[in-house]
Amino acid sequence: MTIQPPAPGEPRRPHGPRDPGDAWVVAPTGERYWGRFGAAGLLAVDPDHGVLLQHRVSWSHFGDTWALPGGARHEGESASDGALREAAEEAGVPGAAIRPRLLSVLDLGYWSYTTLVGDVVESFEATISDPESHELAWVAADDVARYPLHPGFAASWEQLRPLLEIRPAVVVDVANVMGSVPDGWWRDRAGAAEKLIRRLATLADRGIAAAALDLPEHIWFPEWTAVVEGQARDAAGASGVDVVRAPASGDDAVFAATVRLVAEGRAVTVVTSDRELAARTSALTPSTVGAPGVAVRGVRWLLDLLG
Repeated sequence: MTIQPPAPGEPRRPHGPRDPGDAWVVAPTGERYWGRFGAAGLLAVDPDHGVLLQHRVSWSHFGDTWALPGGARHEGESASDGALREAAEEAGVPGAAIRPRLLSVLDLGYWSYTTLVGDVVESFEATISDPESHELAWVAADDVARYPLHPGFAASWEQLRPLLEIRPAVVVDVANVMGSVPDGWWRDRAGAAEKLIRRLATLADRGIAAAALDLPEHIWFPEWTAVVEGQARDAAGASGVDVVRAPASGDDAVFAATVRLVAEGRAVTVVTSDRELAARTSALTPSTVGAPGVAVRGVRWLLDLLG
């Protein structure tokens, strides 16, 4: 699916004052890189349409090539925020439609480019909203390399393409985690569970280093599922965390959530120190559910991540 540019005479996105980040960085060897504070772009992945590419206008750097919506970061702006802002400005991508999956960083010391790989969770119509694009197109992942790509994107695509098959998820046995810390949680089980869920939401927002998940070296944003049971079922949820309220056995609910996620192709990590539950979930293998197996981590793993 291709999105054509506005017809002549149609209004384009107005440009405000130039941001301090809109400047070239010159390498010691003379190459120029756009973005005083680095640059960032969005690799939006739609399960039905492919990945969103931008056909760059002729006058741009490496013009007439295809790359990702992106550009210079603003001062003090995170890479994720910069990628989403640029994608909104250049392609009309609504931030709420994207769920971050990973951050890939090219750091040259004097300049960096960060690619945010994000899953499209709400369909949207990409729209050319500034003069930097000839067109926008959803391209099947297997067809991307056939396009005349921007050299920087071409190099990163070789590394990013295999990662599109990895979709991490973490299932947390909330009762087991709470029970490991003697902080009086038993006096208010719902309140203690709510506090833990809020902390998980913070972790979901900032991401996890690859080493913690045994994944390729990037910052990953797994899907978080918190399973609550008993009196803790009344705990409020938080953005970025799917709360499963077990109708009966919490262990059964953890197992069921794990089976569902693994069957959907997720690389699942279960957080529990319950030996019986750990044995049940770790026994889920490709032969039993038709997808990758399960890693089990003890409660200390999660507490260390929470810091």
